[in-house]
Amino acid sequence: MLDIIVCIKQVLDTAEAELKIDSSGKAIETCGLVFDIGEWDDYALEEAVRIKEKTGGTVTVITVGSEEAERTLRKCLARGADKAIKIVDKRLKGLDGYATAKILHKIIKSMHFDLILTGAQASDDEYAVVGPMLAELLGLPHVTMVKKIELKDRLAIVNRELEGGLEEIVEVKLPAVLTIQTGINEPRYVSLLGVKKAAQKEIKALGLADIGLSENEVGETSSWIKIEKIFVPPAEKEVKTITGSPEEIVTRIIEILKTKGLI
Repeated sequence: MLDIIVCIKQVLDTAEAELKIDSSGKAIETCGLVFDIGEWDDYALEEAVRIKEKTGGTVTVITVGSEEAERTLRKCLARGADKAIKIVDKRLKGLDGYATAKILHKIIKSMHFDLILTGAQASDDEYAVVGPMLAELLGLPHVTMVKKIELKDRLAIVNRELEGGLEEIVEVKLPAVLTIQTGINEPRYVSLLGVKKAAQKEIKALGLADIGLSENEVGETSSWIKIEKIFVPPAEKEVKTITGSPEEIVTRIIEILKTKGLI
């Protein structure tokens, strides 16, 4: 039996949305937009539930976010998670991956677990740092970009994705942190029965005071990365028609590529 923790992030579903920058110039206008679990986290949750179904144990989902995250956590419970925890506080604004990892570490270090799964990266900022940072803070081994997991005794034998379509096989002792890549499984749909069961489960809500952290430790001022401005890149496409003999056209193309620093 394995007790598994899955760290998820609630993100904006922007697939078919027209995005606008809010008045601060540092964030997206969220009015009218839908929030959902991040794509990579979705696969991490599914993998945790599948492992539980094979070995027994529990799945606990944890998120750091706003009150609106409850809807996403209910969805996770409906998909097979047993427990849900949300860390919410009005002072949790402008968090980067490091600050988020510190918050997760503070609550997870006192919990019993055999395995921690996260998405390989977040669907919004795509920093891909929370999993490795959390592992470092917990003093645990970790593997990123995981495409396959095989559990044997207290070992995790995993395939991780490399560049160029290559994979490597890594063996780590449990407990460990694994960041999950898309395609490792096929996330299931939420069933009506699952929704009914999820509605009856408690979602534990904690603030900074509850986990023993101050705003100075995990607020925007303690984040390593700060967003100064969000803007839409200006359109700079320009069509040039080159005429002349084949030799003249080739010479002109080479000149253009050189001026652009491409050759």
